[in-house]
Amino acid sequence: MLGEGIIKGLAETARNFAGSFVSAERLTTVQYPEQRIAPFEATRDFPFLVYDGQDWEAGLRCVACQICEKECPPKCIYIDKSTDKKPDALGKPQFYPARFDIDISVCMSCQICVEVCPFEAIKMDTEFELSTTDRFGGLLQDRKQLAKSNEYYHEIHPTEAAEVDARLAEEKAKADAKAKAAATAAAGKVAPAAAKPAAPSVTGGA
Repeated sequence: MLGEGIIKGLAETARNFAGSFVSAERLTTVQYPEQRIAPFEATRDFPFLVYDGQDWEAGLRCVACQICEKECPPKCIYIDKSTDKKPDALGKPQFYPARFDIDISVCMSCQICVEVCPFEAIKMDTEFELSTTDRFGGLLQDRKQLAKSNEYYHEIHPTEAAEVDARLAEEKAKADAKAKAAATAAAGKVAPAAAKPAAPSVTGGA
C-alpha cells in the first residue's frame, strides 16, 4: 500500500510521545551533550584501520591492495603503495600503504570499503564527534590517525571482531599446516639421496 511506511513511522512516533508521559523507556530524546546514549554495536560512522600488536605501523593489516580506494563511491580514500614489503599477520611478505588518507568531510559512511576489503583491515568506527575549525586539512585523516588496535575493535564491535579473529586464526592455521607439509615433503625427497647405499666392491675369484 502506498504510504504504508510513513503511516507506520507516524504510529511509532505517536506511541513514543504518549508513552513518554508514563514510561522512561519511551524517552527517546536526551539532553546532548550532557546526556549520551551508548551506540549500538552495529553503529557505523567513519572508517578506521585495524592493526595487530603494539606497533601501529608494523601491525597494520592493510596491504595497499587499493580495492577500497577503487570501490569508494565518493572517492574519499587515497592510497600510495610502498615499494618494499613487510610480513603480514600470516608472516607472508606484503606491500603496505606508504600513504593512506581518508577525507572525512566527503565520506558517506556507506561501509563499502569494509565489505570489499579481503584482509579485514578496515572497519567502521562509532566515533562521530570529529568537528574541527579547519574545514580542509583537519578533516583529512592520515594512516596514523586512522590506525586503531584490534583491542579497540573488540571494544566497539565485540561480536564482529570475535568472528574476524576466529576466521583469521583458521586461515593462519591452514597456512602453517600447508607450510609444514611442504617442508616435510621437501625433507622426504632429500633423505633417500642421503641414504643412498654404496656400490658393491669387486673381488677377484680363486
